[in-house]
Amino acid sequence: MAEEEPKIIPPFDPGHPPPADSPSIDPFRLAPPAFVVLSTPTLVAFLDILPLSRGHLLLCPRAHRSKLTDVTSHEAAELGVYLRVLSAALVRATGVKDWNVIQNNGAAAAQVVKHVHYHLIPRPEIRASGRFSESFTMFGRGVREELDDDEAVVLAEQIRKSVAEVLEIEARKGKL
Repeated sequence: MAEEEPKIIPPFDPGHPPPADSPSIDPFRLAPPAFVVLSTPTLVAFLDILPLSRGHLLLCPRAHRSKLTDVTSHEAAELGVYLRVLSAALVRATGVKDWNVIQNNGAAAAQVVKHVHYHLIPRPEIRASGRFSESFTMFGRGVREELDDDEAVVLAEQIRKSVAEVLEIEARKGKL
């Protein structure tokens, strides 16, 4: 039997994400492999493969856009909505109440991947004895280690569930 070809990340309803064992979000069947937490027709969010902290996410438009000034108004609006939703979902899933949202435009601004993407980086407590600890990092700089696949499967599922919970709460409050 021929091996199944990897597939592009298909969109799914963020309010009702597929189960963790669904082939549509299996990180090893996707091209490129990814631990997807959100997938709409316009945007996709996934765990960073070299995270600065547990839960470090990337959010980007599906269409190629090099810089923020290249995104459409529709993409910008959806990015704004889901930056807020993903931020709340990260707090719920990780328990970390502080985070960075970082987006770089151009090589001089430290943009390495020439595709618009936002980093959402949970930041555990950085103060020790009332002072900044030695491990304090600013604007995403810091020690990066490869994402552990086993932990990532569980964490991505927790974040997807948290996204659905946040969307349900916000819909009840009329915030969507």
